[in-house]
Amino acid sequence: MGDILIVDDERDIRELIGDILEDEGFATRLAGNSNEAMAEVNTEPPALMILDIWLKDSKMDGIDILKTVKRDNPDIPVVIISGHGNIEIAVAAIKQGAYDFIEKPFNIDQLLVVIRRAMETSRLRRENQKLKRKDATAAEMVGESAAFRTLVGQLDKVTKSNGRVMLSGPAGSGKEVAARYIHAHSGRASAPFVTVNCAGVAPETMEEVLFGRETPDRGVEPGLLEQAHGGVIYFDEVADMPSGTQSKILRVLVDQQFTRVGGADKVRVDLRVISSTNRDLAVEIETGRFRQELYHRLNVVPIAVPSLEERREDIPLLARYFIAQCNKTQGLPMRALSDDAVALMQTMVWPGNVRQLKNLVERVLILGDGSGEIEARELPQDSGPASAEEGRVVLSGTLATLPLREAREAFEREYLLTQINRFGGNISRTASFVGMERSALHRKLKSLGVVTSAKGGARIAQLEDEVEEAG
Repeated sequence: MGDILIVDDERDIRELIGDILEDEGFATRLAGNSNEAMAEVNTEPPALMILDIWLKDSKMDGIDILKTVKRDNPDIPVVIISGHGNIEIAVAAIKQGAYDFIEKPFNIDQLLVVIRRAMETSRLRRENQKLKRKDATAAEMVGESAAFRTLVGQLDKVTKSNGRVMLSGPAGSGKEVAARYIHAHSGRASAPFVTVNCAGVAPETMEEVLFGRETPDRGVEPGLLEQAHGGVIYFDEVADMPSGTQSKILRVLVDQQFTRVGGADKVRVDLRVISSTNRDLAVEIETGRFRQELYHRLNVVPIAVPSLEERREDIPLLARYFIAQCNKTQGLPMRALSDDAVALMQTMVWPGNVRQLKNLVERVLILGDGSGEIEARELPQDSGPASAEEGRVVLSGTLATLPLREAREAFEREYLLTQINRFGGNISRTASFVGMERSALHRKLKSLGVVTSAKGGARIAQLEDEVEEAG
């Protein structure tokens, strides 16, 4: 709860207030002049200050102290007390940021009420700021790849509208981060962002969770839709929403109102709806698991969130971002990434996408020795190319059975595919890394049947002459 700093030049008064507050369960500190008061504040900012406006034998009076404290520690609520109170002093104190003004001799009950209200207001303000910082972090988009820039460009276009957005992409790719980005940059940024975990709520309780309920014993219990009023409701993995609930959500989208479970009154809501899915909803509709009408209501603006495979060049940026976040939120060591660790990360398989990368970084920081750069040897070997003794490469079963010429071509093809995808389809950077002239790399890719795409990355293609020879 924190402690209360009592500043008064009269020893009897500050000790009396201190004793009363300690009897009420508060921790207190005492100061008799401005020097003592500022020393206490600078040592450890209190949760609240009770400050006498007239301080004998002090360099600063109460108004001066108030100005200084509110300048350096604006979140500390200050209650001014004075035996010479008048309306001008009260107004001056409030203008300088005081929470309230109480005139001596004061009523103890009145003082306690003011203190409790001030501390509750301060607590709520801190929690609100903490949530805003959390939301801002959760909405932070990190990347520089072409696929990432395309995504952010699409998100920016929808931030200023109220259009419903459907985010599609594999699990762990960052669909919720994209949804929070839309909210954070919209006109509803100061309103709630409420997530509905469609896969995590039991079907039999989904309607109570969404719509709330009314019972004689407990009265009105608002649901998530009501809590999101004025802001954004985010349906995470909407394909998992029970079919019975789908029809009711469809009605909410049409009418912008609903009835609580067990209630009779209509509840009106103003919501922006963002949904996400890692499934093909066309297939879900065809099999009868998802309502086509609801799909058309939700899928006003479809946006695809790329997998980590499609944005490999962002892996170093993301990894460094997660290292900084783990350091900030968990106190884990702030370590740099070695070049060999970056290279290995960019060639690893990431079925869990950005979420898997975040978990890997956290695991390495927890289990590592906490000093120096993160080396490739610290990364899990089950997610990347297998290695044997130092300087040796383990051949896959298929590669080991091929003649040398075919094995060399297969290796070169896979190696160059990996490097091109690692550099987001950038031929110049790939050529520089592998140590080839750009024109020579183009000829090599053509001979191996590797084609690059306009979106970045590469794939194996059947060359026309190979097809003709096969025919």
